[in-house]
Amino acid sequence: MNTAMNELRAIVMRAEDKWTATGLPRVAMVRAEACSDQVYEPTLHLVLQGNKILSIGDRIMRFEPATYFLIPVEIPVLGQVCSEGLDIADCPYLALSLTLDPAVIASLLADLGDTRQAQGDADFSVTAAAPELIDAWLRMMRLIDRPDEAPLLAPMIEREILFRALQGPHGDTLRQIARADSRLSQVRRAIDWIRAHFTEPFRVEPLASMAGMSVAAFYRHFKAVTAMTPIQYQKRLRLLKARRQLLFEPHDAASVAFSVGYESASHFSREYARMFGMPPMRDVARFKVASEQE
Repeated sequence: MNTAMNELRAIVMRAEDKWTATGLPRVAMVRAEACSDQVYEPTLHLVLQGNKILSIGDRIMRFEPATYFLIPVEIPVLGQVCSEGLDIADCPYLALSLTLDPAVIASLLADLGDTRQAQGDADFSVTAAAPELIDAWLRMMRLIDRPDEAPLLAPMIEREILFRALQGPHGDTLRQIARADSRLSQVRRAIDWIRAHFTEPFRVEPLASMAGMSVAAFYRHFKAVTAMTPIQYQKRLRLLKARRQLLFEPHDAASVAFSVGYESASHFSREYARMFGMPPMRDVARFKVASEQE
């Protein structure tokens, strides 16, 4: 397994300091040296090198090399790369991701004759990657340099990666992603609405109706899927989008606050500081200083 991991790391060292397209459908790679706060799409992630801590709602998760995890729905996440005493420039965080396509998973389940109903809610646990899963990933990533073979082989290897994951602790989560009538898919309808209307206030009752659940059941399953309440989800989404605007667009904090749905700039500043550790403009200044020093 060490030989396969070393070859995978060598391939992923080509990535940028952000999620980088590979030319293979739904497959991306990253070579990161800093924190990563973003909205994750439903994906399977394989960690190759380094350590990372993710804050997903009220859950703190730690990822180490040769482990993988699933993000079941679109979730705003706070991330931190950990150097563990090593020079992060020489030993960056390396990872791969496969965006989860419900149609591909459903097709695989049909071919397997797998009609089992998923039990429980989505699982955020971290799982050790079996040698068979790592081997499948290695064959997938070698296709970067074999573009003539990729159209035929990449879909086959994608199904193998999903097959391996189905055999592990995340199998039930994959089944829920594939089935339109699962609780996860029902909650995702409400998540899609919140993401499309994140600047707008909302009442929970219409969202519960959209998901086909009672209000109590909706709260319970939404929290299980996202580790947040609907209001907390919207707040984190707003603050991540606000931070991106402040870092990459020339706007003042008050303008950004109003653009993401806040009615009070001071309220926005307090919530921003609570999430990111300091008020908006001090946070932006810190990033600018770090960029100038690089």
